[in-house]
Amino acid sequence: MRLVLLGAPGSGKGTQAAKLKEHLQVPHISTGDLLRAEVAAGSPLGLQAKEVMARGDLVSDEILLGMLRDRFSRDDTRSGFILDGYPRNLAQAAALDELLASLGQSFDAAVQLTVDNEQIVERLAGRAKAEGRADDNPESVRKRLQVYDQQTAPVIEFYRQHGQLTVVDGVGSLDEVFTRIVEAIAPEKAVG
Repeated sequence: MRLVLLGAPGSGKGTQAAKLKEHLQVPHISTGDLLRAEVAAGSPLGLQAKEVMARGDLVSDEILLGMLRDRFSRDDTRSGFILDGYPRNLAQAAALDELLASLGQSFDAAVQLTVDNEQIVERLAGRAKAEGRADDNPESVRKRLQVYDQQTAPVIEFYRQHGQLTVVDGVGSLDEVFTRIVEAIAPEKAVG
């Protein structure tokens, strides 16, 4: 199963991806983790990314796609993957489709975790307090949510138009949300 997890910062994507990874027995691919690993390994793409980041610029879609191409070609992704943190805009969504087609891989679903913005602000305020994260203050979170909504709305519509969007309520306990996701994407693998 090849999945993309969509959701605002604090919607629970990373937490759910970890559970789905175990349940579906496919790797969880976070573009942020992938980028850090490539830079640490000193791969050619990692060195390019390091140079870009040292200038304070964002890593280009071309570099990220190259990293994803390399990652998708590994044996552990043959039966699928869970992609978290990508695509973030319409150009990336189209590029991901093209990449998978060029690799002869099919894409199964984009799962959008929906959580009310004020609940996200509360969740992240709790995380900020527990982990001492200054970037999770309410004002900063609201700004990130606004940017997310602007950039990701076209991505959500892209997957909706392609019949690949699955919308799941992201409010509830970890297990409740997990069960909703599994029932939506793979009813035959639903947890009892």
